[in-house]
Amino acid sequence: MPIIGVIGGSGLYDVPDLKIKDSVKVSTPYGEPSDLYRTGRWSDSEVVFLPRHGSGHNIQPHKVNYRANIWGFRELGAGQIISICSSGGISPGMKPGMITVPDQIIDMTHGRSSTFYDGDDVIHIDFTEPFCPDMRMYVASAAASAAVAVINSGLYVCTNGPRLETAAEIRTYAGWGADMVGMTLMPEAVLARELELCFTCIAVITNFAAGIVARKLTTKEVLSSMQSSKETLSSVLTAFFSAETGPSSCGCRQTLKEAKI
Repeated sequence: MPIIGVIGGSGLYDVPDLKIKDSVKVSTPYGEPSDLYRTGRWSDSEVVFLPRHGSGHNIQPHKVNYRANIWGFRELGAGQIISICSSGGISPGMKPGMITVPDQIIDMTHGRSSTFYDGDDVIHIDFTEPFCPDMRMYVASAAASAAVAVINSGLYVCTNGPRLETAAEIRTYAGWGADMVGMTLMPEAVLARELELCFTCIAVITNFAAGIVARKLTTKEVLSSMQSSKETLSSVLTAFFSAETGPSSCGCRQTLKEAKI
């Protein structure tokens, strides 16, 4: 079984079902990751866990060292990564408490280091499918076996933060067909692809996006909703880590083939 990385988002700073063997500090060419990596076993899998914002949630979304985080997972042998994110619901079906496995991204971030290839090598990777199709399928299958309802698609808009969005911005994203909004999936997803790692996301809808309902958005609502979803998330992940998966048919590990100019 491959080593699987798990990135914990807002409100998810530890995973009680992970039997931790060690906490590992990793130094990378890109600086320090967000925290120590927790390594151990979860069901039948070797798992590495990292809280994206640090254990004390002291790192803002635009200041996360995404390159160091993803590089650290590879250094520890992870070939697959599940990223857990809190998101605001935009489309009518996206209500707080729902769990989604998005299949597309629109990147609205700026000023973030978004590639490992910013030197003399010119690399243009294919990012048509930003998430590993095999991992998305495995997560959906795990949710079904755990009797957890998930929406196995969705367009995620990644904004820069740290402020929340305006109602006009959300109306614009809705017009583009967006289903949810968050601040962390980019450049996380593209960096994993550049390192030829399989990457998928489990997005928890923690709140309605700005202007969808007539009330003020608060971080308390986000954290409370994520806490309420922890047991459900744990059921899906336990089923995922317990399942037998066949040989991968995705192209993630051939990403760099014919990508160099």
